[in-house]
Amino acid sequence: MIKYRLICDADHEFEGWFRDSADYDVQSEKGLIDCPSCGSDEVRKAVMAPAVARREGSRTERLAAIHKDLAGAVARARDYVEKNFDYVGEKFPEEARKIHYGETEERGIYGEASGKEVKELIDEGVQIAPLPGAKPDEAKAPKTPAASKKLN
Repeated sequence: MIKYRLICDADHEFEGWFRDSADYDVQSEKGLIDCPSCGSDEVRKAVMAPAVARREGSRTERLAAIHKDLAGAVARARDYVEKNFDYVGEKFPEEARKIHYGETEERGIYGEASGKEVKELIDEGVQIAPLPGAKPDEAKAPKTPAASKKLN
């Protein structure tokens, strides 16, 4: 995995993790990378210093640093969805289908769905993704937080 500092055309800086530099190039060429702050897909690599491993740094310390970076990215993703998508609660499967089949306006939504409902949506070709960083509600344990935004 490789981490890049990225910057959009509105000067918002953020980080992105990629399998390798070729993976970044492919995603960038296809316009699949967008700014979590403004949604712009005009994104480029920002200047960054190379990460040089210290001899004293243990594997555990390096893994802890990676975990911290990922946790921050997860929190930013969740914040972005909560600020920019419509919360539809347990009506998520129904609303996602309506958007997918063109029965209602296209928009980003998030809410809850059971594992069975998630599988059914995926089988129907509805574009959904798990919403990271959700705090499970004890009363709704079988539900899975998810988000949907139709991709062009």
